[in-house]
Amino acid sequence: MISHQQLAAAARIGMLTRERDTASACAQALDELGRALPLDAATLLAIDPRTGAHVQLAGIGYPAGTSESLAAEFTSTPWYANVVRQTLPPSITEDVEDTTSGGQRFRNGWFYAERVRPAGFRDALTGALRHHGRLVGLINLSVEGPGAYDTDARRLLSSVLPALGALADPVAHTGDMQDLPPGAGASLVTAAGVIDLPGREPAEVLADDAFVRLVGAFTAAGGMRLRALWPVGREWRRVVLSRCTAGSPLARDAVLVTATPTELPYGLSPRELEVLTRAARGQTNQAIAQALFLSPRTVHSHIEHLLRKTGSASRAEATALALRDGLLRPTTDDLEHFVERAPAR
Repeated sequence: MISHQQLAAAARIGMLTRERDTASACAQALDELGRALPLDAATLLAIDPRTGAHVQLAGIGYPAGTSESLAAEFTSTPWYANVVRQTLPPSITEDVEDTTSGGQRFRNGWFYAERVRPAGFRDALTGALRHHGRLVGLINLSVEGPGAYDTDARRLLSSVLPALGALADPVAHTGDMQDLPPGAGASLVTAAGVIDLPGREPAEVLADDAFVRLVGAFTAAGGMRLRALWPVGREWRRVVLSRCTAGSPLARDAVLVTATPTELPYGLSPRELEVLTRAARGQTNQAIAQALFLSPRTVHSHIEHLLRKTGSASRAEATALALRDGLLRPTTDDLEHFVERAPAR
């Protein structure tokens, strides 16, 4: 029977999903499991969405070689498939025959004989981690003595698997997804590539090489946030770039890109938006004309039109509006004028 102490530990693990520092929360979760279940070693693994490999988020007590074997070797064995398939996390104590490996019990298999037993462990409990229906990682507990993980232990671990899955999911803490407007596409841009987010269409703007270069410049500039407007074919998107400063280490310092379908505000034309953007960075009419290959008279006309459309009394008021509301079509050359940076310490 599960004790009051074990229930309290399970509740504390659930509360950890609210923490912004996921790395610390994962380590605390293993500490709480140590209060609820016997364990001499534990590892919490996440599936890297970029490579499909298992990566350790937190660990206690395992020799480095054993941790590496659990991440790289065990996850490719039939016994791992058995873990993923079972409703209750399987343990060595209540080992059952695995028909996918020719009916061989785990304790009689090569991984136990060559990796687990030589490391000094006689019992282990392993659970598959899921979040929003997706397989996102693995939790493994081990003890040096036999017979530690019975059905009650399996049920207790099963009760905290959803919370551990939320901690392990690298895309679960990449900004408050609840705040995104309906219809917004969203993607996570990392150094290794783009990660699609569950429940969201990808951000279409990332199909544009010029926008991808803009994201790269945003990252290089140490940007924390950028709001802008960007064309997708004949349509427009209101885009927001936000640097991830919390969440899984697999997604740390990635850039969350959200893109929402929109019309150009105030009835601005694409050219007027370009002129407004350059005015917002402080360029004179002459400089804008040279940059956009226009005559100064044409630029002056565009300025008059956009002042009238936005209801601005002056050029300064229009540029303040552009900066406040993200009415910008920036390039990599003028990005530094519009990026919001972290405050200096």
